[in-house]
Amino acid sequence: MTDVLWVIVGIFIGGFCGLFTAGLLSSGKTEDLIQDLRTQRQLLKDEIHRLNEPKSKPTPRKKRKYNPRNKKR
Repeated sequence: MTDVLWVIVGIFIGGFCGLFTAGLLSSGKTEDLIQDLRTQRQLLKDEIHRLNEPKSKPTPRKKRKYNPRNKKR
């Protein structure tokens, strides 16, 4: 009976230590994630700003000279 109790206590202590370690290891990654999201947000804002700017009209083409091949008289 006492052996089973020690196994259960060991599982609880091991689970707690595992969760604590996983939390410490992943805490540094959240800062990188936040910075990546801020960069992506800024890039999207710049893209929206670029697309909303009024575009100037293109310059018209020069007229071609018309030279008929067969002149009718």
